[in-house]
Amino acid sequence: MHLLLPSYLGDGYRSHSQKTRVVTEAWGAENFFCPNCPSNSLTPTPRGYQAIDYICPRCELPFQLKSKDGPIGQRVLDGAFAAMMRAILEDRTPNLFLLHYNRSFWRVRNVTLIPHFAFSPSALDKRKPLAPSARRAGWTGCFINLTNIPRDARIPLVAEGCVVPRQDVRRRFDRLKSLKGIATVQRGWTLDVLRVVQSLGKPEFTNQDVYQFASELRNLHPENRHIRDKIRQQLQFLRDRRFLTQRSRGHWALTSQT
Repeated sequence: MHLLLPSYLGDGYRSHSQKTRVVTEAWGAENFFCPNCPSNSLTPTPRGYQAIDYICPRCELPFQLKSKDGPIGQRVLDGAFAAMMRAILEDRTPNLFLLHYNRSFWRVRNVTLIPHFAFSPSALDKRKPLAPSARRAGWTGCFINLTNIPRDARIPLVAEGCVVPRQDVRRRFDRLKSLKGIATVQRGWTLDVLRVVQSLGKPEFTNQDVYQFASELRNLHPENRHIRDKIRQQLQFLRDRRFLTQRSRGHWALTSQT
């Protein structure tokens, strides 16, 4: 993977956003690979594909690229809230590449991959509707809230200028694929509980540690009135998918990725 962006491809564009799109998408076409199968390249989609920039030529997995001159931060600007929420609930979101580059040198600093099955409704923050005076009055956009996506589901391809080996990326992606088989609404619960236990910052924890987040989880899932029961169920799901090890009744440990 080469980290220098082909900035010359944007010489004919005045708009910085257009130049960034052309340059970074071309870089991705030369350097991205599929984390799901052995394909070492992705095929750029024809212009006009909404929200999809690449497709794996082998397994046909779709990918979207979002790029920024500077650190990505905790929230990523996205499109219409209703459309994105519908895509999550219908399991139609593409895999997402987040690219941070340095414009002074046109060099890639960080690339993070978020698998399509790692998005849950809690990952969306609704923006304020556009003012009545706006051309698209009432239109409501959204942000992708990266803090509401489990740490394991933010897979680095490039970390502070260092390229992560492809086998490591594919190993981490493969480890998460057990989440794909969970029904979409149920998966939202599983992802939220996984995020909570990873946020505890310790390798072992108890049910009581997770119960401290019951109010937050209740706000995210107001349709469920038995929050503690649901938490215990999700911890068992995560154990069965080898994200956790159960030490004893109500006592758990995070499973190492290595």
